Amino acid sequence: MLRSRPSGGPDGCRSWSPNGCPSGRPSRSLTAEPAPAPGVDVTSSAAKSQDSYDVIIVGSGAGGGMAAFQLGVAGLKVLVLEAGRNYDPTRETPMFKLPREAPLRGAGSREKPFGFYDATVDGGWEVPGEPYTTAPGSSFLWWRSRMLGGRTNHWGRISLRMGEYDFKPKTRDGLGADWPLSYEDLAPYYDKTEMLIGVYGGDDDLENTPRSSPGVLMPAPEPRAVERLVHKHATGLGIPTIPAHLAIMTQRQDADRLPRRLFPNNPLAQRVLAESMRSRQACFYATPCGWGCSIKANFQSTTVLLPPAVATGNVSVITDAMVREVSVGPDGKATGVSYIDKRTRQDRHVSARVVVLAASAAETARILLNSKSSRNPNGVSNSSGLVGKYLMDTVGAGLGGRIPALEGLPPHNNDGASGMHLYMPWWGYKDQMSGKLDFARGYHIEFGGGRGMPGNGSFNFLENLTEGSYGTKFKEAARRHYGTYVWFDGRGEMIPNEDSFCEIDPDTVDQWGIPVLRFHWKWSDHELKQAVHMQKTFAEIIRSMGGTPSSEPQTDGNRAIARGGQIIHEVGTCRMGSDPRTSVLNEYCQSWDVKNLFVTDGAPFVSNADKNPTLSILALAWRTTDYILEQLRTREIG
Repeated sequence: MLRSRPSGGPDGCRSWSPNGCPSGRPSRSLTAEPAPAPGVDVTSSAAKSQDSYDVIIVGSGAGGGMAAFQLGVAGLKVLVLEAGRNYDPTRETPMFKLPREAPLRGAGSREKPFGFYDATVDGGWEVPGEPYTTAPGSSFLWWRSRMLGGRTNHWGRISLRMGEYDFKPKTRDGLGADWPLSYEDLAPYYDKTEMLIGVYGGDDDLENTPRSSPGVLMPAPEPRAVERLVHKHATGLGIPTIPAHLAIMTQRQDADRLPRRLFPNNPLAQRVLAESMRSRQACFYATPCGWGCSIKANFQSTTVLLPPAVATGNVSVITDAMVREVSVGPDGKATGVSYIDKRTRQDRHVSARVVVLAASAAETARILLNSKSSRNPNGVSNSSGLVGKYLMDTVGAGLGGRIPALEGLPPHNNDGASGMHLYMPWWGYKDQMSGKLDFARGYHIEFGGGRGMPGNGSFNFLENLTEGSYGTKFKEAARRHYGTYVWFDGRGEMIPNEDSFCEIDPDTVDQWGIPVLRFHWKWSDHELKQAVHMQKTFAEIIRSMGGTPSSEPQTDGNRAIARGGQIIHEVGTCRMGSDPRTSVLNEYCQSWDVKNLFVTDGAPFVSNADKNPTLSILALAWRTTDYILEQLRTREIG
């Protein structure tokens, strides 16, 4: 989820870092600043809401938005409950603003760690009145987006498929656990999801890096100059560099063909999807995706999934609805959810035949653990005792460097999508299997640089190169050195361990009176050694380009690795499996204990491959909704 937007600032600082320059550690999030705007008609939907539905969905992000759309076009009456406020990126985005127009010139701050114009209008690593705690000796950062569409408004849009190895990791090396499904089970849903949301990219026949089916992906943008230079030198080191996959449209969607292909026997789905696709424009390569996108070129739930879902007439949305528990009847089936109306602070209950939790991995675990009763003293769907367990994040480490070969370049086209056009998939499978590496699993590399729009701090580095020049000499130095820095980020697999989990803190509640989460976190030696390997590799690439790393690569994994939760890829907590004793959900993300309860966010993940999780969350959610519809049709549930 963490955006991979290499800094245009050649000082190597990244505005997103909660520890590094210039943002500093965030202490609290910014409360809602602009007046809510009705992107999705939540006001009228709430007003005409009823007390009973076919399906209640908790959360409106990737997993919740996909479930709402799929179940709505299938004709079910659906209620979506969102803990945050309404948000309309077509009206609220500051995408055409310049950093110099913003407070702090757009730099990150304690309240806005990703910069003042970041699309996260309410939320962050800390939310006022909604604390969380960490156990002694643990360090964990929990990002929450309290807004319609959740984290899909903010993320980096990197959309990588998990591969064959990623679904059966224990079979390969004996560590962690296997998924109860294979890549072949999810491949058709990856294809459909990529066509639905719009993903650009290219394919190569590389190990554990699956191709999309022909005609699914949009054309990838041409590599920028700096990306071509990195490609040349990385290739020389045996590291492949291929087109990145991002959920950004490089061309208009075919609104006449795609809806019929995706929903061949569903006129309602074809109509609302065609209208939605016609409202989206191709990216014009001018603004940061993370600020929001009024032309709907990138994927976010608030522009791609929720509007056509509501347009079916079957989906209602209520925002500012803080869900605290799932209710279960005497027959052991979920009957609905209880939530707090944040505007009135009143407690409400809504009923449904099916409950879908998509509140994000940790929030979903919190809801289940807080759903205690005499029948379920340890929470709902927790007969295995595994709710909250095996929490994971992505392994992260970064390093930048200055490349003299990029000095004094003539003006050239640096346009492109907001993010990378190329990336490096993990290439070390054979060395790993032969025992040449001291850690399991792998990582991919995201990178960038060049002469993008300067941001705050872009020229802070100059004092180290110009010996205090000013005036004309300073301007000449800026033209010579700007765009000479390259930044590399590793995104690696974390193996689930028993020491990383969340539980209910017995002593703390939030402002709504709901018990909060307490996090326990521990990296294993595999992740720590992987982070060291990342920085060493980045330094090798930089030196092969004739450059100098901004710092020496760390040899201590604890110093190289990002903090738990910092990459904002937390998954696990309700893992799926084939045995109710060792998992919370079955392969369709259905609770073993409560047959009409499903989870469609990152909580069902069994492992956390190096691939960014959002595309897999979307594909799994689609697969789960197909199963829900079949279960309802055959009267197995509901």
